[in-house]
Amino acid sequence: MDISRKKFLRTCGSILAGGTVVGVSGVLLNKSHSEGAGISSGDLRPAENGAFASPYRQIASFATPGIVEGFELHNDQLYVVASNLVSVFDHAGKLLHRFSSGETIRDIAVNDNGIYILYTTKIKVFSHEGELQREWEACSELSGYCSMVLAEDYVFVTDVVNKNICKYTKDGDFVQFINSPNDFIIPSYTFAIEYVNGVLYCSNSGRHQVESYTLDGEYLGTFGKAGGAPGLFTGCCNPVYLTYTDNGEIITSEKGDPRISCYGSDGQFRNILLDSKSLGGGNSAYDVKVQKDKIFIAGKNKVSVFRYDESLAANAACSTCGISCPLKV
Repeated sequence: MDISRKKFLRTCGSILAGGTVVGVSGVLLNKSHSEGAGISSGDLRPAENGAFASPYRQIASFATPGIVEGFELHNDQLYVVASNLVSVFDHAGKLLHRFSSGETIRDIAVNDNGIYILYTTKIKVFSHEGELQREWEACSELSGYCSMVLAEDYVFVTDVVNKNICKYTKDGDFVQFINSPNDFIIPSYTFAIEYVNGVLYCSNSGRHQVESYTLDGEYLGTFGKAGGAPGLFTGCCNPVYLTYTDNGEIITSEKGDPRISCYGSDGQFRNILLDSKSLGGGNSAYDVKVQKDKIFIAGKNKVSVFRYDESLAANAACSTCGISCPLKV
């Protein structure tokens, strides 16, 4: 029942996907990124028939035990959460290891020391062999944990009920709450968090924005606003997922009309990378990770791998982007 509720919340609002939400966003709030949400001057060149053209070709795909609830990349392995199982695959989709979590999982993070599993009101740490090492309960009553990231010696967790970010040590000691000066508006289960080059990025999805903070919780800035055009966030609550490239570009994933887009670390819009047709359709957001020159997409009950293709790029706006992009290697 919990899984279906999460799936429902992540897809709710798709009826409004082509429009905007009045009164919640539409105004760009920015402290340090004064040009943050501007659409790039590089033209978004369509394909010859007028449709969107992606320069990324699917090169692999493999099935998972059930609907993917979260996944992570570490040391050329994929850690996939589905059907209360943690499954470890190589990049070709070969199953290397699997263990049961025992409960519905919200998110997963992995480092050399272990596998961190996020639940609605707790965190558990497992060895890479699947043995439980330690766990701790949420520091707030009635918490609804959503997403998690490991950053240096800390664990940061987003809470959709209390609408804040919780900071813990990796041993589970509570450190502080981080609250948005703009107030987090989280109307559905969409409260992503990521750590990029010393900066925390999180989605303030009801405001159609991405906010940034230091590890000490100091607010740095915001980019994004509501709208259906490229470079804007559609529907009732987007973006759903965040990740990043090796050179610090921010990658976002939206629901409603699913698409994967790229922004500079300053919030400058680059281009759409994959649209709904490229991803496989539907209205749920696709979880996304990047490793070197590959884009890993998790949606429904499979993981797909995409890579830049020069023959496709000839008709794609992404090819006109002037930055040194590791995805084009």
